[in-house]
Amino acid sequence: MDLLMTTTDAKIETPSRTLTARRILSWVLGLPPAYYVLAILIAVAPAVSATLINPNYWFVILKQSAPLGIAVLAQSLVMRVRSIDLSVSGVFAFSIYLASSGLLNSYPPFVTVLMPVVIGLVVGLINGALVAYVRASAVIATLSVSAILIGVVQYMSAGRAPGSTPSWLRVLTSGNIYGLSYSVIVWIGISVLVALAFRFLILGRYFRAVGDNPRAAEITGIPLARTIFVSHTLAGTLTGIAALVQVSALAIGTIKPGFDTFMNALAATILGGVTFGVDRGGVAGPFVAVVAFSFLFAMLTVFGIQEPGKLIVQGGIIALAAIIYGARVGRV
Repeated sequence: MDLLMTTTDAKIETPSRTLTARRILSWVLGLPPAYYVLAILIAVAPAVSATLINPNYWFVILKQSAPLGIAVLAQSLVMRVRSIDLSVSGVFAFSIYLASSGLLNSYPPFVTVLMPVVIGLVVGLINGALVAYVRASAVIATLSVSAILIGVVQYMSAGRAPGSTPSWLRVLTSGNIYGLSYSVIVWIGISVLVALAFRFLILGRYFRAVGDNPRAAEITGIPLARTIFVSHTLAGTLTGIAALVQVSALAIGTIKPGFDTFMNALAATILGGVTFGVDRGGVAGPFVAVVAFSFLFAMLTVFGIQEPGKLIVQGGIIALAAIIYGARVGRV
């Protein structure tokens, strides 16, 4: 009798273990590609350079990633509602120029701090109005706004590089708590707030509904235009905060538009599991993608690979991510 009960228990336990293993495997395979990329990079890092696995070096990588990380959060907001924001370069260029040109030296410091955020907010409002209410193409509208901002910078600077950024503002990047830069703390704090907002606020449900099916969302009573408008406004504000962090990381200003920032933001958003209307990565996915990109670029620098090579590798990773998503959709 005891033998029969033992055999029966074993038969019940085996399918249970198999089901658990399948669930774990399904969860792992469902992760955004950013997790795979970062895991592979960490695995090969010891063979490349001992510096890459030094904890202090990881603090440096996180500090360098903070502006891009916040910009990725901004991009993920609009992509969740099937839109896009190409004005990142313009906001960065305009904010960096104003902070380093000396035009704000006669004003209180808080004006310099608020200036990038206000610029981002205004740009977000303009983008949101054009895309949501005028029904302009998001690509054309946001790219036009970026071009105008960059043109204004070129006109005001007459092609000359501005001066240095305020030394007191650099504390945002150089200051730290137990080695963790203030800018990284800001990045993590904003990420947590965005995650909580999507989890508990009705706005998160609106974003998901619009991303799944805009027409069906509108039919069910969700304010489609307002949701898209809010997404662009919030994205613009976050881009402004990212520009502020970027300014704090610079000793000398520049008039370069920061095109690489926009490309990296878009790439990290996609690699992190957020595409047009698809949000499989949540907030953690893009966060991991930013760290993976920064770690990858650091590793490529160790190999002596310059910017053109980095762009090729970056494009290849994005293409691979697109193939993976296509295969998953095909299976569904």
